[in-house]
Amino acid sequence: MVRTIFGAGIGAAISAAVLLTAAPASAQTSGGSTGMSFFITSVGSGKGADLGGLEGADRHCRQLAQAVGAGNRDWKAYLSTQAADGRPAVNARDRIGAGPWQNVKGQVIARSVEDLHTTNGLTKQTGLTETGETVKGRGDTPNTHDILTGSQPDGTAFGGAEDRTCGNWTRSGTEGAAMVGHHDRIGLSDDPPAKSWNSSHLTRGGCSQDALKGTGGAGLFYCFAAD
Repeated sequence: MVRTIFGAGIGAAISAAVLLTAAPASAQTSGGSTGMSFFITSVGSGKGADLGGLEGADRHCRQLAQAVGAGNRDWKAYLSTQAADGRPAVNARDRIGAGPWQNVKGQVIARSVEDLHTTNGLTKQTGLTETGETVKGRGDTPNTHDILTGSQPDGTAFGGAEDRTCGNWTRSGTEGAAMVGHHDRIGLSDDPPAKSWNSSHLTRGGCSQDALKGTGGAGLFYCFAAD
């Protein structure tokens, strides 16, 4: 009887050890346990600004969150799309719920949609990935502070025919461009766009991974829990 209990105890301990070993350290103190409701993707799609549209971008957010134990939220990518092919534009600000939102460390990013688009708490220090890592910014190598948004400063979509969303997040070639923001709030000047987290400048040279790298990005984007 004692041997049976002891054996079960060892089995449980081994199982626990295997689980802890398999999971990264960041996942052991995951978004699931801290109430994470915001993060910057640690990686992009690998295909430049081709995210598979909004559906693919949302799925990417969800998969990254699931990897750190926070997959039980309604994760949405902060991305706008433009009117095309008879479909209306979509505003990033309308996709992400009402807030509040906090990063994996529990630091509040914004308490509401209006707060997010006026005086939010997003900086290089608080704009963390789902694993709790800091995203490289201006002055780091490589600089990846260009975050895909396709949005105007108030979080709404652009009108007109000029492509500012890389074909609504389906292009990865030499055509098109996307509006990006600077998560570290630093640019080449002190002008408001240079410090904007969601609407700094257009990418140059197309929508490929190399084009995004050329302007200081890596195809990363913001994810918010909409529930």
